[in-house]
Amino acid sequence: MLRLLTSSCARVLGSGVVTWRPSMGLLSLGRPGTRQASDVSGASHHQPSSAESLVQLVGICSMMRLPLLSSPEGLDAAFIGVPLDTGTSNRPGARFGPHRIREESAMLGAVNPSTGALPFQSFRVADLGNVNVNLYNLQDSCRLIREVYQNIVAAGCIPLTLGGDHTITYPILQAVAKKHGPVGLVHVGAHTNTTDKTLGEKVHHRTVFRRSVDEGLLDCKRVVQIGIRGSSVTLDPYRYSRSQGFRVVLAEDCWMKSLVPLMAEIRQQMADKPLYISFSIDALDPAYAPGTGTPEIAGLTPSQALEVIRGCQGLNVVGCDLVEVSPPYDLSGNTALLAANLLFEMLCALPKVTTV
Repeated sequence: MLRLLTSSCARVLGSGVVTWRPSMGLLSLGRPGTRQASDVSGASHHQPSSAESLVQLVGICSMMRLPLLSSPEGLDAAFIGVPLDTGTSNRPGARFGPHRIREESAMLGAVNPSTGALPFQSFRVADLGNVNVNLYNLQDSCRLIREVYQNIVAAGCIPLTLGGDHTITYPILQAVAKKHGPVGLVHVGAHTNTTDKTLGEKVHHRTVFRRSVDEGLLDCKRVVQIGIRGSSVTLDPYRYSRSQGFRVVLAEDCWMKSLVPLMAEIRQQMADKPLYISFSIDALDPAYAPGTGTPEIAGLTPSQALEVIRGCQGLNVVGCDLVEVSPPYDLSGNTALLAANLLFEMLCALPKVTTV
């Protein structure tokens, strides 16, 4: 029986031997000598393994059980994990987020009946493994992330990131802006993350968008922050965001309503210019997503999260991330399951995805 299961895994995803590509900074699983995407550019698109032919618990733990590759060449989009939580300010554990999200992604199918999106028939997608971050040096981790994403973006591949705490968005935006220039941003989260510094440190998960503004990575007139809430040390914690031209949509302004009208306005604001989506799982009420480092009560619902992401469909999305999943506080696995579904929705919202 063990031999049978092993052979099934090998046919689908490779032998599970670890391969290290120092030039990419990625650690992925695959078979030595496995063909890279560029070697099979004329082949059919990758497809997630179907539960009709493969038991969900069989196979290597990749996002949606897609092939694990060590190069973005020839790919249109790719899932990448960044297992970092050195920048978190409260409960740690987000370094385990990528692995747990991948585990829950085995539940996902290849098509989106609700939107008609057929992402795996539209372009080539794979899992590029995890960035080999430096857990003992946050600045060095940012450098490693930036270098990896520069290679991914330069290859014409749209990154969909499994976090990791929100610090990782800063070096990713550095890489994305290097190619596309200042980008628009749809940020869904409980906190604005525009703090200047804490304990003398200017880089951590609460400073991400402050540093991004400082470096000209964002087109500030096309930045929207949705789901913001929580207690504060000042009476106007949103002053900085609004002074930069950000649109701040508070959670209480979303209560008991559909966000489709809001997304119609945001679509007009974003136009056809490059857009990045950054989704912190703490945007959602902890009743739905308890497994996060800095939960805040009275957040968005999963259906509102879907409305936001689906509202970006057809826009010029050049990258996405899903951050702040902390599995030690996610005893049921529901937070990671929700995160996996939201990442699939992001894939379905990318430009040029065929819909029926």
